[in-house]
Amino acid sequence: MEAAAPHAFPLRRPVVLAILVTLTILGFMIVGHLVSGYRVRQKQLAQKLYRRGVNAQRAGNPDRALEDFRAALTYDPDNDQLQLSLGRALRDTGRLDEAEAYLLTLWERTPQDSTINLALGRLAARRGDVQEALRYYHNAIYGVWKSDAEASRRMARLELIEFLLQQNALAEAQSELLALVPTLPRDPQLHVRVAQLFARAQDYAHALSQYQAALKEDRDEPTAMLGAGQAAFQLGRYRTAQTFLHSAAADATAESTAKPLLDTANLILASDPYRRGISDAERNRRIRSAFDFAGERLNKCVLSRGVDLNGTPSANDLASLKAEWTAMKPKLRYMNRQFESDLPDQAMDLVFRIEQQTEKDCGPPEGADLALLLISRDRAGVDR
Repeated sequence: MEAAAPHAFPLRRPVVLAILVTLTILGFMIVGHLVSGYRVRQKQLAQKLYRRGVNAQRAGNPDRALEDFRAALTYDPDNDQLQLSLGRALRDTGRLDEAEAYLLTLWERTPQDSTINLALGRLAARRGDVQEALRYYHNAIYGVWKSDAEASRRMARLELIEFLLQQNALAEAQSELLALVPTLPRDPQLHVRVAQLFARAQDYAHALSQYQAALKEDRDEPTAMLGAGQAAFQLGRYRTAQTFLHSAAADATAESTAKPLLDTANLILASDPYRRGISDAERNRRIRSAFDFAGERLNKCVLSRGVDLNGTPSANDLASLKAEWTAMKPKLRYMNRQFESDLPDQAMDLVFRIEQQTEKDCGPPEGADLALLLISRDRAGVDR
């Protein structure tokens, strides 16, 4: 019995080794579980801080949001969404260089991501950098959107246009608006908004077109009716302006704005001697009336400026215009005669020069004088 004892220990070695291996594996599993649980808790805490930061942003507290996003990143430093949120918060609190560093790091990883490009475009806009804003906004517009790409592209371009208008970059704003138009849905309010942007960019022809597009969808839309009248007025298309403004003036919300323009458009059309379809007698009556109004405006301007009519006049100054007007007045009685066929044009040319010069010397005119001044700027377009 005692002779068999030396063989017992070697038989136990595999069992001991198996136990040790098992314990080691169990140890690794426990450690892995603990580490995994720790990471989960870290991410949960990061998400909690992230949500708190978002709520702070919505509540108008960007500094608190910034603190929460910074803290969240310490628990989840590789989270792109947290980095993007921190970059935005830094931008919104004026820490532009630091914001740029975070955003460019993200951009280098995914340069086609529209959300990141939009954040960089807004950063450039905060700096007033037109070229950088154009670059990143265009990257955003033509990049990859995670959802609702069409609406997101339109939103980004509208935001860019607003920035360009604020910077008085009118040519660039007009280009962006022209690129936007083909993408517009049949939405009258959206057409009105784009028309208003065209008007701010001083592109009144396209503004009128967009107001008309809005009216095709909603023919009684008061803002579109008023805007169309204003755009046509700016274009010198007073017949078109009259039509739209007459309808706009019937709406209580637009009447106070539409009525003065409508009165002026009516006066222009009633004063225009070049209007199609009027008789020779009516044309001559309008010319004589315009001549008298211009003469009265000139006399008032001469008196207010204390002009010496006995001095030596120079071309197109008030004294010279007064001398021309006085010399032409008796000739108007011969306006119906064949040998005076050039007289109507000569008379109206003098009227227009008087209205233009008195505007420079004595300020903006009113009433019939304003009508004549506006006719002088585009004689051919008045009746359109």
